[in-house]
Amino acid sequence: MQRATTKLRALVKAGKFLELPAIHDALTARLAESIGFKTIYNGGFVTGGSTTISEPLLSMTEQITVAGNMANAVDIPVIMDAGAGWGEPLHTMRTVRECIRAGIAGIHIEDQLFPKRAHYHTYVAHNIPLNEFRDKIRLACVQRDKSDRDFVIIARSDACREQGYHEAVKRMLVARDQGADMGLIFPRTPEETKKAPKQCKLPMIYVQSRGNRDGRPLYSFKQLEDMGYAGSIDAILSVGVQFHFMRKALLELKKTGDYTGISQKEYVIARKAVEDLIGLEEYYKIERETVEKLDRKTKGRRR
Repeated sequence: MQRATTKLRALVKAGKFLELPAIHDALTARLAESIGFKTIYNGGFVTGGSTTISEPLLSMTEQITVAGNMANAVDIPVIMDAGAGWGEPLHTMRTVRECIRAGIAGIHIEDQLFPKRAHYHTYVAHNIPLNEFRDKIRLACVQRDKSDRDFVIIARSDACREQGYHEAVKRMLVARDQGADMGLIFPRTPEETKKAPKQCKLPMIYVQSRGNRDGRPLYSFKQLEDMGYAGSIDAILSVGVQFHFMRKALLELKKTGDYTGISQKEYVIARKAVEDLIGLEEYYKIERETVEKLDRKTKGRRR
């Protein structure tokens, strides 16, 4: 069976646009796979939100557990938000090793301060100096080459928010020279968004931040691909959709004692679909051939 890292490396090498919906659990990961997505993403925001820990407070183990559960539930590559690598270069090297062991296919590593501050969610970035980011990316790539050359390292810079677009581009060029496979920045305007894929000299990922309150533009996958991007992370998707519609359902149930948002027929279909995604039919088959078969024989002898 082909490794997830090898699958992801092949997609990147072939120039396939990476559609990366942000997902926070294994069931949703398997749902995305069943719909036809070839890659998925586990981000800090969706993990932090779904666990109520919040992204800046997540430990490496907490994030890798969620992403690893997703990776073990699907046959498509999972890319994970590795934040600032959970420390200095040495810690980042361990992060790479642990992700590879967990079956994760790639990560992005950012140039923010560690530990990350909660103020990140107010769009305040605390960037480390360029030389520290350079060393972190370089040694992450050294570990990649030692542990699994197909593992994908995405260099991420948040410099656009503080030092400006040109500093972010500069950091992408440095990351490329250190061996990064892809890049990720946060362009502030449509003009910056269009320029980035050409000027950063790396296959670039765009972060689609639905619900953002700082005015960053939103685009469809097709629009981004036409601009020259190599992929797009839909960063808030699963936890935002889940919260929005679950809140509506819970409000109705609390108010009326009933839920009418899905008909009984639709619920039968949904419940069966969940059972199929989990693989219950295969479990039933094994039990019919073993323990259930023995139970039937025992009951027959009693008669």
